[in-house]
Amino acid sequence: MGSRSDYAVMKAAVAILREFEVPFEARVVSAHRTPQLMFDYAGAAAGRGLRCIIAGAGGAAHLPGMIAALTVVPVLGVPVAATALQGFDALLSIVQMPKGVPVGTLAIGASGAANAALLAVAMLATTDPKLQERLIARRAATRDVVLAEMLPDTGADA
Repeated sequence: MGSRSDYAVMKAAVAILREFEVPFEARVVSAHRTPQLMFDYAGAAAGRGLRCIIAGAGGAAHLPGMIAALTVVPVLGVPVAATALQGFDALLSIVQMPKGVPVGTLAIGASGAANAALLAVAMLATTDPKLQERLIARRAATRDVVLAEMLPDTGADA
């Protein structure tokens, strides 16, 4: 994440990764305040065995794009509402990467962070059958909750 305050949003990703027992690291790496750390972190990502990076950032949101430019590890960007524009500025910054350096862009805020983790799990599950089983089970459980909450059709007009 770009700053410690982003953790309020990014903890949704942490919760999902913990649920699936996916090893991860949560770090504050700022494109603006710690650029050398960002260069070093992204440059070493593939060699350290990272298979996906979830980068959350608000405002100018340079972190996801800069990391993507420095590594071949897939980067998922999460816009964080950190300015008066409530994350719309970050969304546009992340989603508008130039051709050739993609960043998967998720929704603004905690929903985007949770979905980034679920997308990372799905990516990892393509080569991990046990993880794939847990993902299938979670999706079935989510479906079952929705079906259980459905209102019965009484046939009467509301």
